[in-house]
Amino acid sequence: MSSVLSLARPDILQLHPYQHAAWDPSLERMHANEMPWRAQGDNTSAGLNRYPEPQPHALVERMARLYNVPASQCLVGRGSDEAIDLLVRAFCRAGTDRVVICPPTFGFYKVAARIQGAEVVEVPLLDAGFALDAQPVITAGRQSKIVFLCSPNNPTGNLLDERAILAICSALASHALVCVDEAYIEFSVRASLTSRLGELPNLVVLRTLSKAYALAGARCGTLIAGEEIVDLLRRIIPPYAIPSSTVEEVLQLTEAPQRAISAERIRTVLAERSRMRSRLEASRAVVRVLPSDANFLLVQCRDAARFLEAGKSVGLLVRDFSSAPRLAGCLRISVGTPEQNERLLDAVERT
Repeated sequence: MSSVLSLARPDILQLHPYQHAAWDPSLERMHANEMPWRAQGDNTSAGLNRYPEPQPHALVERMARLYNVPASQCLVGRGSDEAIDLLVRAFCRAGTDRVVICPPTFGFYKVAARIQGAEVVEVPLLDAGFALDAQPVITAGRQSKIVFLCSPNNPTGNLLDERAILAICSALASHALVCVDEAYIEFSVRASLTSRLGELPNLVVLRTLSKAYALAGARCGTLIAGEEIVDLLRRIIPPYAIPSSTVEEVLQLTEAPQRAISAERIRTVLAERSRMRSRLEASRAVVRVLPSDANFLLVQCRDAARFLEAGKSVGLLVRDFSSAPRLAGCLRISVGTPEQNERLLDAVERT
């Protein structure tokens, strides 16, 4: 057994996965207790009366090409949230194992761990720009099963230092998985860490179509890792996790013309992010705007409640983080259309 698989729960390693109905599209289906007729108005290609293909081959292949990795290293699920949940369930025993998070960061890492009954160890990001504090992460990781790192980080927007991430992976090679959540990587100047998977068997990378590809409602995310990790997680993912309608829509909306549109929209978001930051920094209502490599800005306000009301007065809602530890007065603003951004900026400047 590899050192990575030795980190998994023994009962999961021994688990006999659910045996779904055989998948053979060359034969007519009379083996899965499905209704033989479509629902009235069902215009999907596959037919919603039929169970979808487990880990749909065409979708996995598309994600592999999109992220430039082998298909055998991809597990497709319902957003990155499902991948996070699967990792915690596969590697953490309730009441025994621990995960490491670096707050302020994406809140679902802690939620998934607590649902599983795993302990959560917090190693806060450094005060100076919310940088990664590598050595304490390594120390905590040696007694844990998973280290979750978000880069670019949510809600602060900054990239974590790549050398520090790689050092953590190397130091924890036989101790813990290092899961790097790259939900916002398309908006940054850095390439994905997937190119390092061959040398770092404990590295797991999360990617999503929710942000850059405008498919948040499709709920489609990809976990990218070594084949052993992917094969293990296939044992516990629900057998029909991705609806056939989602598969069809995602395949259509990630074709080359759609990818070109996404690339152009990303360029617009980056230009608007820069414009918004300049205007907000000049506003009397703002203390500071944190640098961002994501599609949002974290803004520290002199009066967060007043800023929120200014947005609502012109029909716009931003996310309030002002009650979170170390984020007093902070709001997270997603970059919108140029018109939305201008409306918000005008309203704030009038406060």
